[in-house]
Amino acid sequence: MATVEKMPMLQEGYEKLNADLKRLKEERPHIVDAIEEARAHGDLSENAEYHAAKERQGQIEASIADIEDKLSRAQIIDPKDLSGDKVVFGATVTLLDDDDKPVRYQIVGQTEADAKTGRISYNSPLGRALIGRRVEDEVEVSVPAGDRYYVVNKIEFI
Repeated sequence: MATVEKMPMLQEGYEKLNADLKRLKEERPHIVDAIEEARAHGDLSENAEYHAAKERQGQIEASIADIEDKLSRAQIIDPKDLSGDKVVFGATVTLLDDDDKPVRYQIVGQTEADAKTGRISYNSPLGRALIGRRVEDEVEVSVPAGDRYYVVNKIEFI
């Protein structure tokens, strides 16, 4: 029997997925109406509105299935319930780069990642390199821009 891989995420990410799912389900009837209206225009083979509405319907259904799958496998983790001296999912890590300039990231799930706001996926190159590290550990990461070197300066669970 196949095992279902859990998908770790923060409560905030879980709620965002639920909101996206609700919005998509609310859009369903509007798409059905658009398909019906386009059908009323006659010849479907040359009806651009019909094909666009059918394509959008397919996109919505695929997105709904994807989000429902993620929600069913969600493992909600609250960083405030965590502690320790190692970097784990949910930890906020302050790193020092080559110039001793501090950079700060929170390790989050794939659906929550946004590097601009300091949230990186545990599956990203840097996220994978950080998991299990302790304060003062050196981290080398290969990214498209080249190799980067960091030192773990602080680990927080906030």
